[in-house]
Amino acid sequence: MKISNTPNTSSTITGFILLGFPCPREGQILLFVLFSAVYLLTLMGNGSIICAVCWDQRLHTPMYILLANFSFLEIWYVTSTVPNMLANFLSDNKLISFSGCFLQFYFFFSLGSTECFFLAVMAFDRYLAICWPLHYSTLMTGRLCTNLVIGCWALGFLWFPAPIIIISQMSFCGSRIIDHFLCDPGPLLALTCARTSVMEFFWAVISSLLLFIPFLCIMGSYALVLRAVLKVPSAAGQRKAFSTCGSHLAVVSLFYGSVMVMYLSPTSEHDAGIQKLVTLFYSVGTPLINPVIYSLRNKDIKYALQKFLEIQK
Repeated sequence: MKISNTPNTSSTITGFILLGFPCPREGQILLFVLFSAVYLLTLMGNGSIICAVCWDQRLHTPMYILLANFSFLEIWYVTSTVPNMLANFLSDNKLISFSGCFLQFYFFFSLGSTECFFLAVMAFDRYLAICWPLHYSTLMTGRLCTNLVIGCWALGFLWFPAPIIIISQMSFCGSRIIDHFLCDPGPLLALTCARTSVMEFFWAVISSLLLFIPFLCIMGSYALVLRAVLKVPSAAGQRKAFSTCGSHLAVVSLFYGSVMVMYLSPTSEHDAGIQKLVTLFYSVGTPLINPVIYSLRNKDIKYALQKFLEIQK
């Protein structure tokens, strides 16, 4: 919680400087306009799915309730980083307070953790629907769906508090500059006074567990789905089953592909530019793309959105 310039002198830290994307003033304004548009489109896309599910009674099923919660999560996930990024584009000092930095750190990683658990639960739901179609309504009850949703949010927000609190109590030496657009563990640990190999190892372990446990659940669910689908005699039935899972698999691939590249290899292996681009993709890009993937491949969502827009007109 302190910043030191020498081993013998220290002063209480008041904040960090997020460099973001250094460029001339005109470039900063252009980035502000670009990311403002991306942020608004993300809110509109995910908000549309929430409205469609809430408005259409036919979509009040576990699959779409999970999807609506996932869209709600995506709105807050992108909101944990983009508004501060937009403010930094127009700021001269690009300062973020100590408490603001660690609050962003906590919410960004907690929401990301929640997303991992939601992706696993959505895969489990598809497994039940395809492998146990006659028993689906008795297995995936409203009560179970509610408990799964609550469990995802609770686990997500309880996964990272301990390591984040430990990092916040460390002493920070020299420069306050973070060469990133958000408060990320790699750049933060690089600013600490003492060597942080133990903390880096601990962070790698809990990050690996967070990623691999849901990922193995997803892969296990889809392995069973694939086995069941290959037993379907008709090609039309197989296509229908695969199309049901296609959207979710695309979202899983986009999110997990980029996150694993970022957090399952040592932070020292990534230069600042690569860190920013990969983080930008899964924190801003995927929340923008996900509503498009789900709505384009889902006739029920498209129909509900069309009816909703007709009523609004």
